[in-house]
Amino acid sequence: MSTRDVHESLPPAMRSAVDDFAVHLARVDNRSAHTVRAYVGDVVSLLDHAATAGCAAPADLDITVLRGWLARRMTGGAARTSQARRAAAARTFTAWAHRSGLCPADAGAQLASPRAHRDLPSVLRADQAADLVVTTADPHAVRDRAVLELLYATGVRVSELCGLDTADLDAGRRVVRVFGKGAKERVVPYGIPAEKALDDWLRHGRPALVRPGSGDALFLGARGGRLQQTVVRRIVAAAAQAAGLPHTSPHDLRHSAATHLLDGGADLRAVQDLLGHSSLSSTQIYTHVSTERLRAAFRQAHPRA
Repeated sequence: MSTRDVHESLPPAMRSAVDDFAVHLARVDNRSAHTVRAYVGDVVSLLDHAATAGCAAPADLDITVLRGWLARRMTGGAARTSQARRAAAARTFTAWAHRSGLCPADAGAQLASPRAHRDLPSVLRADQAADLVVTTADPHAVRDRAVLELLYATGVRVSELCGLDTADLDAGRRVVRVFGKGAKERVVPYGIPAEKALDDWLRHGRPALVRPGSGDALFLGARGGRLQQTVVRRIVAAAAQAAGLPHTSPHDLRHSAATHLLDGGADLRAVQDLLGHSSLSSTQIYTHVSTERLRAAFRQAHPRA
């Protein structure tokens, strides 16, 4: 059955609760459409399991039901990353239901989250990142160069880059205002190469592409609309291919920027703020990347390695 079919088969109190939860995620928590869709799907699955176990309303949820649901999903071969997300969705739902008066207690507060396996991110060397940038007078290529420079200089997410307006740039201070996950605002500095690329784009590239409906979008597509994330991914992949590098994504440039900052001596907390991570644990993975590089260099060069 599809998520919609399962949703329609839920007891009325559960169906109403998950609908209100979806509205809360989108309008109050400012979660992305992707997160709302994933969390709602998980909660529908949880409530369907609970209904099968004899529950008729969110108030009937307890830790036994939550653990039983996760165990059933694990038995079905769910990946650890998926299990971690499901546990997070369940905790978020039960906490909301408790605050909303739908549950006498927050059963999810007792639910442990499976530790998700995390692969080390793909990281370019500094010289490889520099090879991605190509100087040319074509307006699209001028835009692409500015996109690549800003992605690597700031480590912003592709969604954040596409959401930038011209007013978000402070050229005098060489900083850009970024709105990240949950509409959280942060200010990120960028260097001289990015400054030159952005100035070239704003002076010569953007005026050639701007249209009456372009608005204030910083980066524009071929038809003058706001640049789309899929186009940015193609820009990065094409630049990597032209430079003879492995397939590279905008997120790989984000990983590379973070790693190179730490390699250069930046403080972990400072990198956390620059990347917009809500938790330091999200940033700490980059220390593992730098450690692996150090080990590789030691094994290659040290006579007693």
